[in-house]
Formats: sequence, C-alpha cells, structure tokens
Amino acid sequence: MATVSGPSFATPAGSTCQSILDSFPTLGFEATSLAHAINVVNEMIKAKEDGCQIFLTYTSNLISSGVREILRFLTEHRLVDGIISTAGGIEEDFIKCLAKTYVGDFSLDGVTLRKQGINRTGNLLVPNNNYCAFEDWFMPIVKAMHKEQEEKKDIIWQPSTVVERMGHEIQGHSHEEAVYYWAAHHKIPVYCPSLTDGSMGDMMFFYSIANEGLVVDVCSDMVKICDQVAAAKKIGVVSLGGGMPKHHILNACEAEGKVADFFVNITTGTPWDGSESGATLEQDIANGRISDDRNHIAKVQGEATLVFPLLVAKTFAPYWHSKKPASN
Repeated sequence: MATVSGPSFATPAGSTCQSILDSFPTLGFEATSLAHAINVVNEMIKAKEDGCQIFLTYTSNLISSGVREILRFLTEHRLVDGIISTAGGIEEDFIKCLAKTYVGDFSLDGVTLRKQGINRTGNLLVPNNNYCAFEDWFMPIVKAMHKEQEEKKDIIWQPSTVVERMGHEIQGHSHEEAVYYWAAHHKIPVYCPSLTDGSMGDMMFFYSIANEGLVVDVCSDMVKICDQVAAAKKIGVVSLGGGMPKHHILNACEAEGKVADFFVNITTGTPWDGSESGATLEQDIANGRISDDRNHIAKVQGEATLVFPLLVAKTFAPYWHSKKPASN
C-alpha cells in the first residue's frame, strides 16, 4: 500500500507539468482516480494492437470547447475506432469550420446576449450568424441526399452515413480542423442516434414538410454498431460525460452479450439522481455492461476540459509520438 505524498516544487524539475502528473498516483482523491484512469487507457491502447476496438463518447459541449482539438487529434491519427455523440456534438464541429466560437464569461447577462443575437454554452459564445452559415452549407447536402435516395431506391441513409457525407462535403472550409473530416477520411464510424435533436434536425424537419421521402434509418445504425462490437476481440470505452453517447455503446455491448473490457468515464455527474451521467462503476457492473476487473475500469469525478487534456498527455499522445515516423 502506497504512502500518501504530493509533488515537490523545491527544484525546477519538480515544477514541471510532467512531474506534477507523475505525483498523482499518491496525491489522493481525484488525482489518484485520474492516475488510475491513465493506467487503464494505456492498457487499452496496448490491447488495441491485439484487436481491441476503442470507442470515444462525448457530449456536444465538448465539441463546442477546445476539447475539439484533442478529439480531432485522436481521430486524425486513428487512435480510436468508433465515435458516439449527440446532434450538437456533430453540427458544432462543422459550424466551427464555417465561423468562430468565442470565449466569454459565465456571468454575462442572458437578456443582453439574446438582444445581441448571441447564443451561449457556459462561458462560450456562438453568434446566431454561425447557425445561418451552417444552414447555407447543410441544406444543399440534405437536398442532394434526398435526390440520390429518390433516384437510387436502394439508398437508405443512416446517421453514420449522413455524418460521413458531411465529413466529405466540408472540404474547402478549414476541413482539416474538423473531427468528422478525419473520421470520414479514415472511415471511422460516427454514431448519432439522436441526429434530429439539434439544428440539423430542425432543417431536415422543415425540408421534409415540403419534400416528403427523405429517410434516415436509425435502426440500421444500431445493427452497424452491434456488428462492430461483435467483431472486436475486446472493447475499450473512453466516455466524456454520460447520457446517450455513453449508454449507446454500453447498450451495444450488452446486446452482443459482451462488456466493455476497458472503461474510463470522466464526469461531473453524481449518482444520487439515478442518471446515466452519474452512474457509478458498480451500477454499470451490476447492469452487465462493463468489466468487473477493477484494474481495467476507472471513473474520474471532474470537468472534462480540465481532466481530459491531462489524460491524453499521458496516454494517446506519447503513444502516437513513439509510433509516428521520424521526420526527415
């Protein structure tokens, strides 16, 4: 059993971020939980080389934040094998290719922002014009998909193929910044059973009033994710937040009679309301969705913009740098 100890700032070497992170295993509380999560992810990455499929799940607010750049890094370099997010987690990635999101303040007055035509996500500010730009870009894609479906009766769009199409279509609009450009480029499936729960859904709804016949089949995507889970030798899940994205991958595991062999959840949720976001590891074990091997599962109570960069800095990033070809 380790003795509790923290970082030492007595020397310059002890003051580095690396040294501080190295002290987390014995620091206690959630620092120790994060250190355990880092170990689990590193084991997950090792298992990936032997056929483990890693699924990344996150809520839309994280795409709105600068965590998007980390998600893009993981996708660009094929460090994950599948993504599950919400409608906002899809559209905000493309919106940021078309217009800027700004850092504001949590205390800004809501009435004033409304009058100025500015939306907010916490302390992030999104002008209404951003959504207008997204509509101008997205609606021709909807019309083209509908036309293709009408002309080729065997085409049935799925949420994952809609996102893939958008990933290809964003080329020419700062596309290399987009998570889903890289997902489409590398054929990493992006699952979003709640595709209509956002600006995209509003546009498809109003379009369908005047133009009947566009079909996006959510059920066939459920088959697709279950087939991916079934084919994997092992399953790893890194879940930022909870809700639908977390539940969707764990439900696919359960449907295939499997569990997530490696599981890390970073969340601010608490268990007292019975929510998916706050579910304890013990609850997920009881529901038959994650491994009961405590060395392969971890939960960190913390806000993802604080925790996730630290986790990636000690896991995926050094792994990728160790494997990438040396530059000339």
